[in-house]
Amino acid sequence: MHNKLVWINVCEASADNYGAMLMQELKRRDPDLEFLGMGGPAMRKQGLKAVFRSEDLSLVGLTEVFTALPRIMGYLKTIKKLMHERRPAALVLLDAPDFNFRLAKMAYNLNIPVLYYIAPQVWAWRKSRVRFLKKYVDRIACIFPFEQAFFRNYGIKADFVGHPFMETLDLPESGGKEDEKSQIAILPGSRKKEISSLLPIFSRSADLLHQAFPDLVFNIIQAPGVQMDFLKKFCPQKPWFRFISSENRHTTIRNSTAAMAASGTVTLECSVLEVPAVVAYKLSWISFLAGRMLIHVNHISMPNLILGREIFPELIQSRANVNNIVSAMRIWLDNPQKASQVRSDLKKIKALLGNKSATQTCADQIFYLMNKGKTNGKN
Repeated sequence: MHNKLVWINVCEASADNYGAMLMQELKRRDPDLEFLGMGGPAMRKQGLKAVFRSEDLSLVGLTEVFTALPRIMGYLKTIKKLMHERRPAALVLLDAPDFNFRLAKMAYNLNIPVLYYIAPQVWAWRKSRVRFLKKYVDRIACIFPFEQAFFRNYGIKADFVGHPFMETLDLPESGGKEDEKSQIAILPGSRKKEISSLLPIFSRSADLLHQAFPDLVFNIIQAPGVQMDFLKKFCPQKPWFRFISSENRHTTIRNSTAAMAASGTVTLECSVLEVPAVVAYKLSWISFLAGRMLIHVNHISMPNLILGREIFPELIQSRANVNNIVSAMRIWLDNPQKASQVRSDLKKIKALLGNKSATQTCADQIFYLMNKGKTNGKN
């Protein structure tokens, strides 16, 4: 293997840590590897030569993308030029299909093998993208067990590698909760748009819950890549609010009775940490209506999708309001046995995600592609 350059592309703050873990494993096996691409602070700390920063592309929804289109097109033009000049031995894509699909096509035209890690959720919406993946992507590393069968059914090389979140936990199996029954986690997401939409609603809901339960303390938990000052813009300073750094988020979530959470990675974190969560989400109405026409599943949060039923209440668009959030939270606060039942159901998710080392298995696949080269693209 003469070419030691890996292009790794992450556009979301939530995937930055997983990209950094993968880089660390690849470097452990071959210290001479060079990493170029797009990523966040964790990946840059691991030595990524960042052409662009992922936190500058933290977008959600169609209307938000439209306003940033000139910048996005500039990014893609620069990346295409660099990829042509540098010819990496492999392209590794994490999540963010709207951006990363364009890189997959560039790599295909340059005979660069492509691994997609944290695959786009085409089983949930926009199934037409399956044809794209089959043509332009060499392998998919699946992080959910049901994805492998879905992709293989379409003739795509896909393997369930496990979920990298399982590798990040360093918490006791039990204990810690009994003394912390008065804590509620608030998880407003990692994108600026979702934080500005949801955190004011979560904080007003917390105020009402505090009136009913004066002992409650609400922990507003910073997501990786989000500035604490930005969070404080949307949540007033009150004695029952505490702002928690991202480094302490897992311990804080685990020590919580329940959570209010934006739909996304944090709902899976809550489920693995066995914390009941009310899930809320708001998009612009154009984005919501466009998405609704393309969605093929009955739930938006991963715990509900994995178990095939609503474990976490989902409040979307106009239903994501203070009254509904408070009512949903009070079901658990007024009836602790109902919260206990949810925690019992959540144990099944941890078992389904398995104890595989996603990072090591994914690294195996990258080295395989780098050594073997392009197998099913243009010649």
